Amino acid sequence: MDETVAWIGQRIAARQFTQHVVVNVAKLVHMQRDAELAASVRACDIVNIDGMGVVWGARLLGHDVAERVAGVDLFDRLLAHAAAHGYPVFLLGGTPVVVARTAQVCRERHAGLKITGYHHGYFWHDEAAVADAIRASGARLLFVAITSPKKENFINRWKQELGVDFVMGVGGTFDVMAGKVKRAPLWMQRCGLEWLFRVQQEPRRMWRRYLSTNSRFALMLGKAWLTMPRG
Repeated sequence: MDETVAWIGQRIAARQFTQHVVVNVAKLVHMQRDAELAASVRACDIVNIDGMGVVWGARLLGHDVAERVAGVDLFDRLLAHAAAHGYPVFLLGGTPVVVARTAQVCRERHAGLKITGYHHGYFWHDEAAVADAIRASGARLLFVAITSPKKENFINRWKQELGVDFVMGVGGTFDVMAGKVKRAPLWMQRCGLEWLFRVQQEPRRMWRRYLSTNSRFALMLGKAWLTMPRG
């Protein structure tokens, strides 16, 4: 986390455009069948793992992964960085009520934070107008809370038109910040059990999702393990 915040901070200070993405089990699975999503993720300048399943899988395959970098935590750290340096921020995504509440909460959490604009995530009839609004706001950091693959594809299509130095997809972070969705207790986060907490909140929808994506991820992981070079 510290390394990520420091590296992004250096890039923003140098006015070097930086596109960030987090990957979890679901995103890795969907990348296998969605070529546009896969291209969007691979086009990013920095990738963090937000999902203990991916951390454990990477370690099983011999990759040195220090820790999970949760998107919601990175979002909060970068807001603190923006407030400290006077960087303006734009929030994109969620319902009109959620994004407005998120802006309010973020200003309360971080004294001096400049949120120069925000917009809900239901704008697919006129993406160009939203891109223009982001540019006109003068924001240097853009956080996009839209479901995958829509957010990755939107960012990839419009990143040259947005006028920002940094852009990050933050998934359901606005729902958490606005108090619409509760986050798992810290001990569950540390044990990699946030998925179980989400299942408890939305059992019917989440069980179906996790059963589908986790089983496909297990097959991917097994194939990769069987074909990895052996010393």
